[in-house]
Amino acid sequence: MYIPTHFAADDTTVRELLSRGQAADLITVTEQGMLATFLPLVFDPDEGEHGVLRGHVARNNDQWRQRPIGEALVIVHGPDAYITPSWYASKAEHGRVVPTWNYLTAHVYGELRTHDDPGWLDAHVRGLTALQESAEQPPWSVDDAPAAFVAGQLRAIVGVEVVINRVEAKVKMSQNRPPADVDGVVAGLRARGDADTAAAVQNARRPA
Repeated sequence: MYIPTHFAADDTTVRELLSRGQAADLITVTEQGMLATFLPLVFDPDEGEHGVLRGHVARNNDQWRQRPIGEALVIVHGPDAYITPSWYASKAEHGRVVPTWNYLTAHVYGELRTHDDPGWLDAHVRGLTALQESAEQPPWSVDDAPAAFVAGQLRAIVGVEVVINRVEAKVKMSQNRPPADVDGVVAGLRARGDADTAAAVQNARRPA
């Protein structure tokens, strides 16, 4: 990934992005060609040197059966938004402005492992469910479903795990703009109803 120095993400930003428990793109290159699956992942920072990302795919999904050539790639997406130059204070000053796109993303590289063990899968789906249900009232639990039904669902999936070797992450959130332009971007995004990207721009702005 091309990452200019002023858009490089620090370790804290990367950890927060990976810990959001969101869906991401798992990409592998195999003898059958390039394969990709969009799937929810859970980040465990305490295993291995750089942590692991755990998820699951449908048993009928051929990606888990195809041995990767080299590393697997997971593309994790953070907030992103179109930025109109009309939000910049500098537009009125000199007009030398153009549209752009703000975004936060990480390219995570590592070894892909698969898990077809019922115990591993049960622990994984419970952890994934607990993470996603934490904000629900009341939260749903795996134990709310009949045990036989859950066992059948587990037989229909296979676990995947990416043992992270390296992460390339980029935060392009108007850090290269003057403070007044950044103020305009934050205000514009909030007016648009995009609170997540507005907060990301605010968090990424350079100290005065």
